Amino acid sequence: MKVIIPAAGAGARLFPHTHTKPKSMVYIAGKPIIGHILDRVTDLEPEEIILVVGYRKEQLISYVNEYYGDIFNIRYVDQKERLGLGHSILLTREVVGDSDIMIALGDMIFKSGYLDFYEQHTKNGYCTGSIGVREVDEPQKYGIVELEPASPCIKRLEEKPERPASNLGISGVYFVQETPLLFEVLSWMLENNIKTRGEYQLTDALEMMIRRGCRFKTFTVSSWYDCGHARSLLATNQVLLDEREDMSSTCEIVDSVVVHPVAIGDDVRLVNSVVGPYTSIADGTVIEHSIISNSVIGSRTHISKVNLQSSIIGDDANLIGKHNSLNIGDSSSIEF
Repeated sequence: MKVIIPAAGAGARLFPHTHTKPKSMVYIAGKPIIGHILDRVTDLEPEEIILVVGYRKEQLISYVNEYYGDIFNIRYVDQKERLGLGHSILLTREVVGDSDIMIALGDMIFKSGYLDFYEQHTKNGYCTGSIGVREVDEPQKYGIVELEPASPCIKRLEEKPERPASNLGISGVYFVQETPLLFEVLSWMLENNIKTRGEYQLTDALEMMIRRGCRFKTFTVSSWYDCGHARSLLATNQVLLDEREDMSSTCEIVDSVVVHPVAIGDDVRLVNSVVGPYTSIADGTVIEHSIISNSVIGSRTHISKVNLQSSIIGDDANLIGKHNSLNIGDSSSIEF
């Protein structure tokens, strides 16, 4: 089986952090998002990993080659135009051939490893493929699965419907066995300009396969962490730090307190500061005379004399506060 990870997007919902890096290279809990995804693929032992790259692809390729090049057989496919998830999958056609595939989105991190999902897929028995699902509160924001009555088979798929037929949301992990047919359908969609909301959707291609008689089943995804927008990034950072074993780093701590869980990179310097809990600090950053909690701090950043909570600071930033001298009378209330 081959694994396809679409990671070509510009990540507009994560601006300004993706002005200078691809979405999958945003740092949380000790490493970029793509690192957490690949860690969870390891137990699956795939024949090959196919990364669909595009926006600022050099950073992603360099990181993956350095840290995972000796673990996986990795191929890169360039998506020069971001025309949707369906389009990105079609671009892998020559590399995939007729192999079975797993598709794992490049901005989703799952609590379970992909081996668990694969085992659930195999328990489904004979089928064209399996799609991970979870009950969601706002189904109109997701690809939605409608099951056949009294059957584990999928009756219908629809991308972000105005009137959802169910609350089973597609979680972003798919297994497909009849890959030649999937590529045939995706190719037909492009030739006939079949789009939903301006993009070629994988959901639409899978729905067309169902209409042709293919049998897709589901498996349950207990929890997933969407790293595609800033408001969920800190929550994901917290969850991953709770799961993470403390790892050694070449960090210099001077008259400072570290409150776990934290992830601190190499060559970080902490001076007269309190860091944590739930704080990730990337390589080469200096923090002095500051208090930081529930935050993600990028590489080579300098932070001094500030109190940060629930903050995301990018790479090469310079954040300098100042100490205040106050003379406050009785019954005063001051907020900074």
